[in-house]
This record gives sequence, C-alpha cells and structure tokens, in this order.
Amino acid sequence: MSFDMNDAEPQKTSELIPDGTFAKVTMTIRPGGIDGESEIDRALLKGSKDPSSDVRMIDAEFTVTEGRHARRKFWQNFTVAGGKVDEHGMSIGWKISKGTFRAMIDSALGLDPNDMSDAAKEKRILRGLADLGGITFIAKIKVETKEEYPDANKLDRVVLPNEPEWKKVMAGEDVPASPSRARPTAKTSASKPAWAGKTPAEAQPASAANTWSAPASNAAPPPAKAPGPAWLNT
Repeated sequence: MSFDMNDAEPQKTSELIPDGTFAKVTMTIRPGGIDGESEIDRALLKGSKDPSSDVRMIDAEFTVTEGRHARRKFWQNFTVAGGKVDEHGMSIGWKISKGTFRAMIDSALGLDPNDMSDAAKEKRILRGLADLGGITFIAKIKVETKEEYPDANKLDRVVLPNEPEWKKVMAGEDVPASPSRARPTAKTSASKPAWAGKTPAEAQPASAANTWSAPASNAAPPPAKAPGPAWLNT
C-alpha cells in the first residue's frame, strides 16, 4: 500500500496572533463534566485543578472566523462561580465574567451598551450559560506572557458597537493591530518558547443548536420564532 502525500494540507504555523489584533471570533464551550445551575448547563462547567477549590469555570475555545488569521484558535477559562468573594459574598470572578459575557452579546447583536430599553434588556437574558455557545463577536486579542508558561493568545476585551473598530471589522476591513500594553522584556533562556505549549484538542460546541450571528450593521436582529433568546432562532 502506498501513501500519496500530494494532497496533504499545508503544515500549520505555531506563531501567535499578533498582540492587539482585532478580529471576528466565535466562542465554543468545551464541556467540563460539572452541572451548572440551569437545566441546559448540565455537564457544562469545568472545575479547578485544585480539588479543594470551589471555583467553577467555562472552558472557552475561540476561533477567528475571517481575515488573515481565519481558523486560528485560542483558549481561555472564565470563572462563573466560587473563588474570592466581595463584601456582599458574590464571586468576584463571576462578576468579571458576567461583564464580559454581556459585552459579547452586545457585540454579537449590535446593541448599544448604553441601551437599557426593555427590548435590549430582553436580548441579554440567557436561559443558561450554554446559550453562549456559538456566539460570534468582535474581539481584541492579546498575547499573555507568564514566566512559568509559554506565551499564549487570550481575549483582551470584547469590542463594542460604539467603537470604530467594531464597524470596520464588521465591514471586512483589515484593522491594524493596537497592542494594549508594552511588551515585557525577553524571558530568560530557561523559559519555554511560545511554541513549546501543547495545543488543546478541538471539541464539539456545548449546544449545536445555537446559531449566534453578528449583524452587518446596527440593525435589530429578527424577532424570536420560538422560546429562548432571539439569536438562537435566526
């Protein structure tokens, strides 16, 4: 038996997406086996590596959907319960993640973040965190550097519809990267290079039925055709 290598795919690059890159990305949730509070969040959450920790997270995979970095991926955890709490006993990690998730919805649906009308508020209500699986929004991507780990791409922030970069990326324009901060000095020779890390295995979306899609403009998305968030029934 022979093996014809002529039709093999080109080898993939191990270089990171440049710090400060603006891109349209889709978030997939990789189930971690722990139930969330909502019925549709069964086996959705991921626990901490520390068995004594009560932290629960969403294990998110981001895929760039368009442009020069299309199909490139990066990964990030978002705390949704547990960990350090504020003076009211609320998880600080969840408060941060909740703000990010709201921004994702605004970016995906073209909602003005200052719009607190009943119609806009209704679109920000989720049946469960699994509803975020498949959401597509505009992101600013950073390069995270930690001394004990290889460099990695992470979500710097969600780009909102009232920012000029949002409209440009939505229109398919190539927006120049804008690094968020000065790059740290080079690591010591004992540190691992960026390409030394293992690539996490790709996983199926937490809910294949989710069909988030970003509008081409600030026009309102079509009304819901069935119970649940409007973006799931396009």
